[in-house]
Amino acid sequence: MAFVGVDVARRIERAERALIEDSTVELGRAGAEVLVLPLAGGVAACSGVDSPLTKVAGLGFEGVPTGDDLARVEREFHARGAAVQVELASLAEASVTEALSARGYVLAGFENLLMRTLRPDERWPDRPEISIERSGADTLDGWLDTLVSAFASPDAQGVVAHESFPRAALERVVRAMSGARGTTRYLARRDGVVAGSASLRVDTAMRVAQLCGAGTLPEHRRRGVQRALLERRLADAARAGCELAVVTTAPGSKSQENAQRAGFELAYVRAILRLPPAASR
Repeated sequence: MAFVGVDVARRIERAERALIEDSTVELGRAGAEVLVLPLAGGVAACSGVDSPLTKVAGLGFEGVPTGDDLARVEREFHARGAAVQVELASLAEASVTEALSARGYVLAGFENLLMRTLRPDERWPDRPEISIERSGADTLDGWLDTLVSAFASPDAQGVVAHESFPRAALERVVRAMSGARGTTRYLARRDGVVAGSASLRVDTAMRVAQLCGAGTLPEHRRRGVQRALLERRLADAARAGCELAVVTTAPGSKSQENAQRAGFELAYVRAILRLPPAASR
């Protein structure tokens, strides 16, 4: 894996910012009340209390947000009943952490950002027992149901997630993310039966491939489904001209283990910092 310094992290976090912004805009087009605010090179996006897209992403690589800017984000989020959740890369400017801590933000958890380089000539093994197909409009509902059902039965390996969301909220968000620019959906079948689904977003500006939500139905786990979905997306990303592929996982999770087996390595960690509305503190 290439050395991961601030410049590489900045590319990845810009891609993350674009994904969160585009997906939130898609939610707005679907009728949700959304808010998107630029924040010191990152984005503050709010699409409801029960939305996993309600967060601040990409912060800490283009200066430190002013107190006034942070106060505006806090007012807007809190007026909607939502906590401000900042997902801050460990390679971001250290003074951002100091500014957030001074305002009462508390550490809620961590997530791992794993990365690998891509080569167009890389070859992957054939897996005849598992077929991977792109999901079009005719299979969107099945793709969505598979992914959300897999999320509803998380693997017990690793650190327990610091948050959970209602199924209806997940369905809205996953559908919106699948419509973001540069996103492709995939369905995996094992012996002809739908077993898992996943998505890939290609950020052509940053030449970064983001392996977004992926899940395997419980009865098909430990059968190579995730590995097959991972390899197909990496091959497609390399053909699309991406230099880097990234995936975000819970620390110590099965998803992290699968990614590392496919050549990913830990690039950096994101700290999750939260400031809830005053009434809930």
